[in-house]
Amino acid sequence: MTEITKRMLFKGAAALGLAAGLPQTAKAEGPAEIAGGPFAPTWESLVGGFKVPDWFRDAKFGLWAHWGPQCVGATGDWHARMMYIQGSSAYQHHVKTYGHPADTGFIDYLPKWTGEKWNPEEQLSLYKRAGAKYFAVLANHHDNFDSWNSKYQPWNSMRVGPKKDVVGIYAKAARAQGLKFAVTNHSAHAWHWFQPAYGYDAEGPRKGERYDAFKLTKAMGKGKWWEGLDPRELYGKPIMPMPDGISSIDALQQWHEMNDRIWDEYPPIDNPAFVRNWFLRCKDLIDSYQPDLLYFDNFDLPLGQTGLDIAAHYYNSSIKWHGKQNGVITIKNAMPQHRPAVVEDVELGYRSAIEPLPWQTDTCLGEWFYSQKIYEDNSYKSAASVIHRLCEVVSKNGNLLLSVPMRGDGSIDEKEAAIVEGIASWMTRFSEAIFGTRPWRIAGEGPTQVVSGQFGEQKIKPFTAEDIRFTAKAGALYAMTLGKPETETITLKSLAFAKVNRIEVVGEKAPLAFRQDKDGLHINVPLRASHAYGVALKILGKNLA
Repeated sequence: MTEITKRMLFKGAAALGLAAGLPQTAKAEGPAEIAGGPFAPTWESLVGGFKVPDWFRDAKFGLWAHWGPQCVGATGDWHARMMYIQGSSAYQHHVKTYGHPADTGFIDYLPKWTGEKWNPEEQLSLYKRAGAKYFAVLANHHDNFDSWNSKYQPWNSMRVGPKKDVVGIYAKAARAQGLKFAVTNHSAHAWHWFQPAYGYDAEGPRKGERYDAFKLTKAMGKGKWWEGLDPRELYGKPIMPMPDGISSIDALQQWHEMNDRIWDEYPPIDNPAFVRNWFLRCKDLIDSYQPDLLYFDNFDLPLGQTGLDIAAHYYNSSIKWHGKQNGVITIKNAMPQHRPAVVEDVELGYRSAIEPLPWQTDTCLGEWFYSQKIYEDNSYKSAASVIHRLCEVVSKNGNLLLSVPMRGDGSIDEKEAAIVEGIASWMTRFSEAIFGTRPWRIAGEGPTQVVSGQFGEQKIKPFTAEDIRFTAKAGALYAMTLGKPETETITLKSLAFAKVNRIEVVGEKAPLAFRQDKDGLHINVPLRASHAYGVALKILGKNLA
């Protein structure tokens, strides 16, 4: 059976809900000496032993530095791949700014990623003020570059770029602020994601000339800034380069979309060295920085049995570090039978109802990597939309991880800083209704409909002040409006017959006047008591929470 056939069968089975996960009978790629403890590297053991720790359930809000050498391009997501696909905006920007990718490629971005304006202490002080309870750093992306003092990837931030241990410095800064620390690992897909670097132009004066990854050798680095480094340890092996003979940009783009963008989690059977190296790098990341959360950009644990080895190692290690199971692993599109072993991450999406198990969504003010166009167009998400998203997600048993795009120099721009300050202004007043809460009997009420699924946030209409979201904590019920009320009367239809004794604006002690009838609980809230993004109310009574 060919690898392509196996991938097709797996995808078909998963779509029907029949796939039980990747084969567990395959030989483990990692060494046998993963950390010992109650977790074995099987789904059965992980599902039976894992429980989401309280710190994650209480935290609700994290901020993310999705920062790496791709930020230098400033064209947004997946720059290192798209700069090698003729016709894309990243390709056009690269040719105009740096030259043709047959001459100048992603490797040449690395010395430009200097981080000269990077101030992690100042950045994390702002993030804590905005209410973040955990902080995540991009440890590596699909570009195969490690942003730490990596023992098994010489292309790392200690040797090139800022020449600093980015992960280690962020870990120290986060913990100094009292934040939980997370690392995000995206590199399991580097083996296919970077194949366009071996491609060529389908049209134009340099048609058919292979790009830099195809040409460069380790020996060619002598006397250069990358002397001693092998470019193929960055770009990966050319295991599926674009074939000769593609003669149009449309055909070229279609070929890449259909052939080297493989988003399943099988290990590449013709590249076991990649799998072995991935294991060693991920284990090094875990052991060196002891993260509280390990985020995988994968639709299962990465690379089959190897991902199970890493999960067991991480959970067992966490017990040794903390004396109890404290670590969290997130993956995407978790199969129902695997869901209790991890926290599911819903990228750029929502859940339509309260989830029985804790989950996380991640989103970004702009694109994951910095985009100059978004800055110039003023098209960042607003602080109000972030707060409304947070209330929505928390009401349904979720957490929100928000990325603030960073420039290559390590700074966030003034527009982003203002948005984060706006988030802080609401959180300073009303975060009691967020942190440490649990879902109530229903998530909320109001006209705006939310659909479950990843990558669906653009389909959701903006929330309004008539949209209410509920949370509960310590006998109190909290109600948050997803917008500033236009009148001094807020009506909660769901509480028409509740036994209410007292209502306050969160953070204030003065009681609010209210009345009830068959249409709901009608609360008199002075307009001055509301924030521009909405108001949070604390409701006390009998059997409310």
